[in-house]
This record gives sequence, C-alpha cells and structure tokens, in this order.
Amino acid sequence: MSGGEAHVENSIWMRAVVWGGVFLVVGVLAFATMGVGVANVKHHDYEEELVKYDAAKEVYYDAKNAYELAEGDDNTTAAELSALKTAKEEAKAAYDKAHHDEIEAHLSYLTWRTAGVTILLMCITYAAFLALGGFVNSIQPSDDHGHDDHHYGGDDHEHHGSGSPIVFSLGIMLFLMGFPKFQAVLGNMLSGDDFALGDLGVSMIGLTVITLGIANWWREDLPFIGNGEQIATSAPFEGQHLRKAGMWVFIMSEIMVFASFFSSYLRMRTGWCTKWSYDEGTCREFPNMVINHHEEHPDFVMTASDYLRPDGAAGTGDFWTMLPGAVNTFALIISSYTIVLALKTAKAKNWEAPKGALGKLMPTQKIAVRNYLLATFLLGSMFIVLKLIEWSHLVAEGFTIGTQAGSIFYISTGAHGLHVFVGLLIMLYLVFKADTVGYDENNGQGIEYFGLYWHFVDLAWVVIFPAFYLY
Repeated sequence: MSGGEAHVENSIWMRAVVWGGVFLVVGVLAFATMGVGVANVKHHDYEEELVKYDAAKEVYYDAKNAYELAEGDDNTTAAELSALKTAKEEAKAAYDKAHHDEIEAHLSYLTWRTAGVTILLMCITYAAFLALGGFVNSIQPSDDHGHDDHHYGGDDHEHHGSGSPIVFSLGIMLFLMGFPKFQAVLGNMLSGDDFALGDLGVSMIGLTVITLGIANWWREDLPFIGNGEQIATSAPFEGQHLRKAGMWVFIMSEIMVFASFFSSYLRMRTGWCTKWSYDEGTCREFPNMVINHHEEHPDFVMTASDYLRPDGAAGTGDFWTMLPGAVNTFALIISSYTIVLALKTAKAKNWEAPKGALGKLMPTQKIAVRNYLLATFLLGSMFIVLKLIEWSHLVAEGFTIGTQAGSIFYISTGAHGLHVFVGLLIMLYLVFKADTVGYDENNGQGIEYFGLYWHFVDLAWVVIFPAFYLY
C-alpha cells in the first residue's frame, strides 16, 4: 500500500501478528518457569516450614501451660519453676523463629507465583493488542491503506482529524457498562463457582470496539511521516501543534484526578496514629478514636508503611521489604531518561553510532530509537510485575482493601499502575512503528507527545512513593 505518506505493505501489519506470537511464547515460558517450576519448589519449602511452625507452636503452648500450672502450684520448688520458665522462653524463641521462617517461605512462594502469573497475563494482553490490531489492518484491501487524502492530505499534506478516539470512547463506555458482570464472571471462574458466559457480552462487545478503534488509529498513524501537522490557532496554545496542546489538556485533567487521591490521603493520614508512631510514643495524647461495638477507645491505624518498614506489622519487615517500591522508583526515573534518549536520537540530524558494546546494540539510528523505546517498555513492565508482587505480600500479611488505609492505598497506587499499563500498550505501538516505518526529525513528535504523558506518570510516582511508603 502506498499513499501521501510512507509506503506500508499489508505484510508489515503481519509483523505485528508475529510480535504477538512472540509475546505469547515469552509469557507461557515465564509462567512455566517462575509461576509453576520455581513456585512449586517454593511452595514445597513453605509446606515444610509450616509443619515446623505447627510443631514449634505446640511445643511452646505445652511449655507455657506447664509453667503456668507450676506457677500456681505451691509444691513447685524455685529450681523447678526456673527450669520451666527457661524451657518456656526457649520454646517461645523457637516458635518465633519458626513463625518468621514460615512467613518468609510463604512470601517467597508468592513472589515467584505472582511474577509468573503477572508476566503471563501481561504478555497475553500485549499479544492480543498487537495481533488483533495487526490482523485487522493486514486484511484490509491494499488500496485502502494510506490513500485517504482526508487523513494524510495527498499533495497538500493537510492532516485532518481522526474518528478513532470516538470509536475508542464508545468501546470504553460499553466495556464499563458491562464491567460489574464482567468482573463477577471472572471472579467466579477463578474461584470455581458457577457463572454465565452471557454476562460477558456487553464488555466483550466493548473490548471488540476498542480493538477496532485502536486498529484504525494505527492504520491512520503508521504511514504518517510528519507532513501536515495541525497547528492550534487559539490562545493559549496558538502556534503549537494541536496534538501537543491536547496532550497538555489531558495531563491537566489527570493532575486533578491524582490530586484528589493525594489530598484525600493526606487529609486522613494527618489524623491517624500509625502503628510505628504508636510504638515510638509519638502519637498525640488522644489518638484517633475507633468505634467498636459503640465503645470508643484509642487505637492505631495500620498503613502500608507499617508493613513495609523494618520490623513491620508481620514481624518480618526489613530493608528488603522496601525493595520493590524503591526499585520501581528508579525504574520509572530511568525510563523517563531512555524515552528522552529515543526522542533525541530520532531528531538527531547527524547521528553517529556509539562506540563499544553499545554501538553493537545500536548500529543504526533507526535501531537505536527502537531499542531506547524497548528499554522504556521493559522498565515499565518491570514496574507492573514488582507492584503486583508487593501487593500480594501486603494482602498476605493482612493489609487489604477492606480497611480505610488499605482502600486509599490500593486505589491510588492501582490507578497509577493502570496509567503505567495503558502507557505500555501505547509504547508497544511506538516500538512497532520505530521498527517498521521509523522515526526521524520530521515525525519524532509522536515520541515527544507520549513522553509528556510518561513523564507525568513518573512524577506522580515520585510523589506517591514517599507519601504512601515512607510517611
């Protein structure tokens, strides 16, 4: 196919289908290795530690009961009581260690199981996103690809608006209309309960419409090499590219969404006496009051930081419990840097391949742009995997969405994670375009506009991490 912009054959779209197959294979292999292989070994270790814990628990309670009975018996000598007390303390130490080892073994199992399942589900989503979009476009008649002068302007290169966002929005509306039944069916499927596949109907229609909207957007954008970018004519964006102005308006709306989460959290957090501050004696004289059976009594609130800090609520917290959140912080910061490198490389007029090992990875400008985008994509994917591992640990230790602190933590960090994942899906297309048509100084603004969104996601996490994890 050819048109007013780049020449894109139908076979190019089939490469997206092949990419989808590669992602599916990677997901299955990761799940088989981590989610099944290593996880089964870790689960066996957990079962062994659980047996040891049960045995140590029984020994401890026997020793405790023996000591308490002897303590109340006037015929018990001081030496016998001392020996029983020593035995109880030793049993308690063994019980605490067994409990610690049992929790550590369980969390280790959850780490590998959650990682395997998460990578599998992400790769299935990536595969469907690429394969369906590529397949829909590959079966289009060749004359339909790139000849749309209304989109790419023909000789005058006038770039008009697209109907894809309207189609995409319609799909989202249908999906959300059916989402209550959709999530109920999925929950029943996972738990083994009865379910009706018909309840998935509205949401599945919505997902189909979303896919068609995305595929049409790809068909419109892939041939675009920078001609006819629309310019805003009204203040305050006069003279700016229209897509860039639209991205800034979108980011401003997103700032308000996250500001509502963050301000709600701070409003409640400043009135909480947390466990760690309670233990340190730094709570106010009258900490927050918790209603329990119509009786008010002082209590502390368990926050995510109580579980994640050293000697946390589960008794196993140390520096490494902070590691997923800390690694994620650096991952997003580095990913913002790599996408800047991708844009800089795309717009470089006299680009030269770097020397040494990096030069072998990036021998040409086109490959360099693709690899920088791919690095950004991998860092963002790692963020999602580590986030869900962290969530699985917190839930296993008792920090659930059913509490006030838990609900705002999971909703805020979950909303951020959703923004990261949506960004990863868009980034998949950027990588695909970089590998096919390519980016240069004329059409590199596509990377720039997405980079604005990605920087916002990065900055949002830089605020979330200290507020929810350290405070």
